[in-house]
Amino acid sequence: MNDSSFVQLMLRIAVAGEFIGHGVFAIQGKKAWLGWIEQLLGVDATTAVQLLFLIGLMDLVVACIVLVKPIRAVYLWAAIWGFWTALIRMVVGEPVWDFIERWTNWGAPLALLLLAGWGTSPREWFAPISPSAIKARS
Repeated sequence: MNDSSFVQLMLRIAVAGEFIGHGVFAIQGKKAWLGWIEQLLGVDATTAVQLLFLIGLMDLVVACIVLVKPIRAVYLWAAIWGFWTALIRMVVGEPVWDFIERWTNWGAPLALLLLAGWGTSPREWFAPISPSAIKARS
């Protein structure tokens, strides 16, 4: 295993861990997150619980894909979602440091995407990334 492949594997494990952790918290109905959904979307508590549960399931799916069969589009989604969920803390009134502390939530999936290379066609964006694609870039 070359250095680039090892770095890519460690980043995949880190991103999967982040999304598993967040997914489990969401499925459990983390109270603060429910309040944020109610506040930002103007929905009732029942709807917030349902939305957070679906978000949790989605996070677990992302974690599995990143860990088992990585796909560029999922890396991009993970980076965008990670940025949004870090940024949301400031939107709901948390200190800027809560946003800064979570830069890795979007930085790690973005690094994976950069290692894999920007897709040049829909097929590349949605096809599993082969280990040789990573080696070719290193």
